[in-house]
Amino acid sequence: MVQDSKRMRPNILVTGTPGTGKTTTSAALAESTQFRHISIGDLVREKNLHDGWDDELECHIINEDLVCDELEDVMEQGGNIVDYHGCDFFPERWFDRVVVLQTDNSVLYDRLSKRGYTGAKLTNNIECEIFQVLLEEAKESYPENIVVALKSDTIEDITRNVTTLTDWVRSWQPTPQ
Repeated sequence: MVQDSKRMRPNILVTGTPGTGKTTTSAALAESTQFRHISIGDLVREKNLHDGWDDELECHIINEDLVCDELEDVMEQGGNIVDYHGCDFFPERWFDRVVVLQTDNSVLYDRLSKRGYTGAKLTNNIECEIFQVLLEEAKESYPENIVVALKSDTIEDITRNVTTLTDWVRSWQPTPQ
């Protein structure tokens, strides 16, 4: 396993296409486990960890090096739930579980439309989900035994996912040195 043996609590990455319920799931899981919820989007905005604005996709262009530098110490401590729609730039050693939330395309379309997504931003995100881009990215970036895909279409799915992940946290043990 990739666990950092100094950590007494695991770190979890919750990833998935925008609109799959990452923030909702992460916040509920943080409450259930008393872990720290780190929203990368919020962190980037609050600490200016970006290289400007992408007009076409209507989002900040994050500076991955600055984000990793900002998080290094807190990730070493453990007990973190990181919420972001990408996963391939974080150091592999940071995470003990990588959760990829997946949502039915029609549900996702409705969620993103309600957020005001249109044009390329809407199309790109729907295509990302259709082709399971983030699941493949997670499987390529982390050991397959720590990557888990969870359905996230309904409140019941989210509740079940939080329960499953809380149980996993409670059973997690640090790797002996």
